[in-house]
Amino acid sequence: QVQVVESGGGLVQPGGSLSLSCEASGIIFSHYEMGWYRQAPGNQRELVATITSGSNTHYADSVKGRFTISRDNTKNTVYLQMNSLKPEDTAVYLCYAHRALIDRSYDYWGQGTQVTVSS
Repeated sequence: QVQVVESGGGLVQPGGSLSLSCEASGIIFSHYEMGWYRQAPGNQRELVATITSGSNTHYADSVKGRFTISRDNTKNTVYLQMNSLKPEDTAVYLCYAHRALIDRSYDYWGQGTQVTVSS
């Protein structure tokens, strides 16, 4: 059974930092692209950052230079370090695991963790 579990959300003041973690089990973690999306109330889900199995990274323009995604394949965990947080970063942050094969793809999502940036 595949499980994707996020942790580390919470309340932080503008300009502060927060670190999210996501542990995936039941998959060969090193074979999967991992990533973070976020969804604020009334908004569509948007991509935040991704990291491939080869550790290539991609960021949304809105978080470039402030957020860093990384992975530790020995711990089956992906991280999102968030610095210089802004109120508009407030959202539920969801972790996902993705693997594409020739004839199918596998996608698994976590339940999400709330990040609130407010004074």
